Amino acid sequence: MAATPLQLDDFDHRLLELLQRDADTTLTALGDAVGLSASAVQRRIMRYRKQSLLRQVAVLDPALLGNVTLVAALVTMERETAKQHAAFYARMRSAPEVQQCYALAGDWDYLVILATTSVAHYREVAERLFLDEGYVRRYDTRLIFETVKLGLQVPTRAASRRRK
Repeated sequence: MAATPLQLDDFDHRLLELLQRDADTTLTALGDAVGLSASAVQRRIMRYRKQSLLRQVAVLDPALLGNVTLVAALVTMERETAKQHAAFYARMRSAPEVQQCYALAGDWDYLVILATTSVAHYREVAERLFLDEGYVRRYDTRLIFETVKLGLQVPTRAASRRRK
């Protein structure tokens, strides 16, 4: 079920863009950048958090840890039932190794990005997540050799059309 989009004004779009680049930017600097007072910025940020639009987390660089094996797994379900998909969603959401999970159109039903400590650990996780319940028909593993870009920014408004 899709969430109802929030109504955002131009100040919101600009603040959210800046916060996605650097959540440590001071309220004063954010206010100066968008033309609001620091207290107005703070009220908006509190509203974003209350509406579950914004949450602050630490993003670690896996390349600097040395013990992270990233994996992309493509998954196809055995049968297309709402009950099986709901169970799969719950399983993906509760697994700490699952970093991202996307429902796909096409030959595969899901793309799952996992962070594990080794290939052996990934095999254990894959068996637990994809085989234990018996509703996954098949999954295909792609080891991620190198992170070319790691981004979490999402657009807050529709792209404007270019004029020729």
